[in-house]
Amino acid sequence: MTATDPGVRAYVEQYRAAHPEDVLTVDDALEGPEVAALVAELADRGRTELLVCPHVKDLHGTTLVTNVFASRRRVARLLGTDPAGLHAAYERATARRTEPALVADGPVLETVAQGAAIDLTTLPLLRHFDSDRGPYLTSGVITAEAPEGVPGRAGNLSYHRALVHSRTELATSLHSRGHLWQLLRMAEERGEVLPVAMVVGAHPLFQLAASARVGPDIDERTLAGGLLGRPLDVVRTPRHGIRVPAHAELVLEGVIDPARHAPEGPFGEFSGYSSDRSTNDVLTVHSVLRRRDAVLLDVVGGNSADHLNLARIPRESETAARLKARFPEVTALHYPTSGTHFHAYVALRRTRPGQARQILLALLGWDPYLKTAVAVDEDVDVTRDEDVLWAMATHLQPHADVFMVDGLPGSPLDPSSTPDGTTSRMGLDATRGPHFDAVRIRTDPARHARARALLDRSGPCG
Repeated sequence: MTATDPGVRAYVEQYRAAHPEDVLTVDDALEGPEVAALVAELADRGRTELLVCPHVKDLHGTTLVTNVFASRRRVARLLGTDPAGLHAAYERATARRTEPALVADGPVLETVAQGAAIDLTTLPLLRHFDSDRGPYLTSGVITAEAPEGVPGRAGNLSYHRALVHSRTELATSLHSRGHLWQLLRMAEERGEVLPVAMVVGAHPLFQLAASARVGPDIDERTLAGGLLGRPLDVVRTPRHGIRVPAHAELVLEGVIDPARHAPEGPFGEFSGYSSDRSTNDVLTVHSVLRRRDAVLLDVVGGNSADHLNLARIPRESETAARLKARFPEVTALHYPTSGTHFHAYVALRRTRPGQARQILLALLGWDPYLKTAVAVDEDVDVTRDEDVLWAMATHLQPHADVFMVDGLPGSPLDPSSTPDGTTSRMGLDATRGPHFDAVRIRTDPARHARARALLDRSGPCG
């Protein structure tokens, strides 16, 4: 980030200069779904580079930046730490909540279209999967200000997929039933529409702040300031005065009318399934603000690491802090990509019978998305599925160490949930237990170091 341009393009330029090996530019002409396919192929090879694609069909010459959040190491670098310190660094930064700084002008105001000049069909939108209804905005952060005279309510940031419905309208879904949904219901009770602004392409730390799970009294823009280490520069939108990042690439200002609906979905969701579960809301756009040479910051849809990390790193960090505050025995928490948002692994120092079960119950109770939580000993690496599965295979007796709770509210995007949105949850205690007497095999770390040196010297072909 630079003081003169704390936006996504400055981030990409500086990150490329510092870590050129972690940025991949694809100069070939690509169709939309080929971008998601490219990301999936990289993931199959264990690669997570940030992607820059200047020539994607239907983006009207706009350069695409995507896969930014696919690497936990890259996200950790944003916060000046490594993956092991990511949770603590995130919590420290967001605790330094900083009010936005209102500025008179910014690059996002370089071009402003209103009225008959608006044509959303010319926006750079990407079709991620052949099964999607059409090209979608996946990185759009809908911003709303706090309602006047309502105590305990602050402004809100939240992610909502969107596709073009008409020249001036987007179809979107508020399926999270979160704070924006609540603000819309409050507007409906007053007989009003809800003014909003969709931000597309701001600094990655702003994007991360928008994923935070906080109370309705906390404005995520203050979390962005904490993460950035300085106030977020904001300008007011021309018609409704909504504060948006001054260095954003694109902002769509308008209103959501509680009485208006339009078909939306199917769309490739985090579950890995194509979802048409939607609230089918309509965002009518009154102003389009954009930089003259705007780039498109994209979040790869589906169950990609880009999509999952963006949502789960704040969840992990917040949940880990709560767990450790209540249960000092907890040493690590991880939401694996393999479990989308529905699995969690927790490592702990076991001190008394029933402790792992109590921690699992707390974890399953706090996070409404979780369906399965596994507890392991502190010497098990929770970031590796194979290590957790080994602990389950060698430590767990199903009749004694597995419990289930049913009839709880779950994710509306879980394709296995009941029609009323409820789900069951399962806890698995894969810790060794008080009477476990097997001794784990051990190799001196120095021998592993010599083995690595031998392999490094031999090269990839031996």
